[in-house]
Amino acid sequence: MQVHEQPSHTFQVDLRGLVDLLSHHLYSSPRVYVRELLQNAVDAVTARQNKRQDGTPGEIRLTVLPGALRVDDPGIGLSEADVHRFLATIGSSSKRDDLAGVEVARREFLGQFGIGLLACFVVADEITVVSRSATDPAAVPVEWRATSDGAYTVRTLPDDARPEAGTTVTVTARRGAEQWFTAECVRDLAGSFGALLRYDILVEAQGVTTKVNTTPPVWDRDHATPDTRRAALLAYGQETLGFAALDVVDLDLPLVGVRGAAYVLPVASNPLERGGHRVYLKGMLLSESASKLLPEWAFFARCIVDAEALRPTASREALYDDETLAAVRDALGDRIRDWLTGLAATDPERLERFLAVHQLGVKALAVHDDELLRTMLPWLRFETTAGRVSLAELARRHPMVHLARTVEEFRQVAAIASAQGLGVVNGGYTYDAALVDKLPSVAPGTSVVPLAADAVVAHLDAVPADRELAVAAFLAAARARLDRLDCDVVLRTFHPVSVPALYLDSREALHERSRAQAEADADPLWTEILSNLRATAPRAQLVLNDLNPVVRRVTGLADPELRATAVDALYGQALLMTHRPLRTTESALLNRALGDLLTWAADRTRTTEA
Repeated sequence: MQVHEQPSHTFQVDLRGLVDLLSHHLYSSPRVYVRELLQNAVDAVTARQNKRQDGTPGEIRLTVLPGALRVDDPGIGLSEADVHRFLATIGSSSKRDDLAGVEVARREFLGQFGIGLLACFVVADEITVVSRSATDPAAVPVEWRATSDGAYTVRTLPDDARPEAGTTVTVTARRGAEQWFTAECVRDLAGSFGALLRYDILVEAQGVTTKVNTTPPVWDRDHATPDTRRAALLAYGQETLGFAALDVVDLDLPLVGVRGAAYVLPVASNPLERGGHRVYLKGMLLSESASKLLPEWAFFARCIVDAEALRPTASREALYDDETLAAVRDALGDRIRDWLTGLAATDPERLERFLAVHQLGVKALAVHDDELLRTMLPWLRFETTAGRVSLAELARRHPMVHLARTVEEFRQVAAIASAQGLGVVNGGYTYDAALVDKLPSVAPGTSVVPLAADAVVAHLDAVPADRELAVAAFLAAARARLDRLDCDVVLRTFHPVSVPALYLDSREALHERSRAQAEADADPLWTEILSNLRATAPRAQLVLNDLNPVVRRVTGLADPELRATAVDALYGQALLMTHRPLRTTESALLNRALGDLLTWAADRTRTTEA
């Protein structure tokens, strides 16, 4: 069977549709047209300097005209063949197709996608390019004129139309886009996008010429001392980012092609907010709010960096998330970690100021970095029964550290455990429990054990046997009273004497009560399922303090009703000391006990007066 080849066809491109796609889906704002014009000019100058090395000046001039913008560069220029190849072919880029190779192009040039000039059609109806090639001595000036409907013309011009090599691009505003061509707008956009470009960027408007970039960047300048360098970086950060940084980290990482600085936020920040970095690629602004530049734990810093090797997305408004970005992120994280350890060794006052605001970020890093945790042990503060102290200090006082996994557990026993000499850490806050668990690995000789209610009770002094016998009837009545609340009652002596009762609960008991409550509220099917999950968890305990005067009097009450009310009141007060929200039944019990006691006191007063 003979196969007949079908004729090939060429895609037809609707330029109006493509411009609409660029303006509404690829680029976030029409403002990028200035960036694309600057990008082409910078790449042209770079290409000429790389090829000829003739000391061509790198001055790029933007001239604001009525309803138009002209950009002049002394770059490599284009021949007539180049114009047809690169300007009239969507997706073709002289940088990407450069004879030096793709990798060199990626390092040297800003643009790589061949669609930059189309961005101008977002705000323009017509683009005119007049160029003269620097690579061909016999080349004459050539003009390429295109309109937003996709039509273009090419013609050669006489020598005097452009005597020197280079390119002039004139963009004429379309109706409704004139605001993007005002002198103020062009000056702001050129200064923002081109702030770190190595060539002079000049904007001329109404006869006034303004240089909108400063070269070299502040981190590449010579500074007399490290302190003056730090002061210059801080001043630059405040001017650029809009806040006075708490501190600054110098980011000089030539191995990954990054220069710049990380600025420590002056207030605590949300760990979920990782954006806000100002990223330049080879001096051209890529994004004012880039994300994923730093590790997650470094949410306390905002960066201004100029990178060489990172890849932009097609819109050049974000970073391509690849292995190169991951390597840069790791290197920046290592630099910030080294800065922290350096502060710990040489400038503890600055470290204390930093930790007062951003301790959470350091704890997040220390969870995954034993060396940093070991360094930070004297500085990181935790809530403990010895106050807000470091783990190093707590370990010196208490070789056995008790860990309360929740804030509720800690608050139940904090005052009593402190008086009894127990070292307890509140692990209910983010990262704290994980760090305390790692303590034995970085502080040999220290052990960490979970806090348990029976461990606390074991450290309390038992009452004499005769005293236990004397109040046996009261204790039996109290246990019967609180049995419906899954709470046992014991009598001990402990300090401080001002605490009449201590409520101790275990996580297992709490989970069992939650299961029981869910079972009571569930439909028959779920009731059967939840009943099968019933656990034999230890009960909560109400520990009465026999040293407390109120408890001594209550244990001697003979009236059964008054004794029951007193037990309810002691139970409710102990619950309040845990600082946890009360359940509906617990609130009702406390309110009823208080009302009964007030009624009893009022009746007794009337009887006495009578």
